Amino acid sequence: MDTLSYKTVSANKATVDKQWVVVDAQGEILGRLCSKIAAVIRGKHKPSFTPNVDCGDNVIVINADKIKLTGNKFSEKQYVSYTGYPGGQRFISPKDLMVKHPERVIEKAVRGMLPKNRLGKALYGNLYVYAGGEHPHQAQTPTTIKL
Repeated sequence: MDTLSYKTVSANKATVDKQWVVVDAQGEILGRLCSKIAAVIRGKHKPSFTPNVDCGDNVIVINADKIKLTGNKFSEKQYVSYTGYPGGQRFISPKDLMVKHPERVIEKAVRGMLPKNRLGKALYGNLYVYAGGEHPHQAQTPTTIKL
C-alpha cells in the first residue's frame, strides 16, 4: 500500500472557508439549540475540522427573546457572577435576565460549551445574538439553517 497516496490535511487561517449562517431561536429549547450552535461555531460539522484552528462559521441568532427552557429552570436556575469585592456574589434567574438582556441567556449557554482557552475566546467572537427578528448583517449574505 502506498502510504503517500492519502494524507491528512490540516486547515489553517489561509485555507479555512468561513460562512455566515442565521439561526432562528423561536420556540427552541435553550440547551439543545446552543449545543448545535457551539458545534457550528467550532467547525465540527465540516470535513476539514482542525481542533486548534478557528474553522467554524459565523452564527447570527435571531429571536433570542422567544427561547424556551424546560421544567422549572426558567425561574429556579441561577446565573452566578462575582464583583470582586467581599460579599459581591450576585445571582440572577433566566426570568429576570430575559427582561433586561434576552440575548445574554444564549450567549452564556454557548460560551460555556466552547473551549476554555484562547481559541474559545476567539470562537466566541463569531457569535452574534439579537433579541428581535432583525439583524444588521445583511451585507454578509447569510444563509438560514434549521438546527
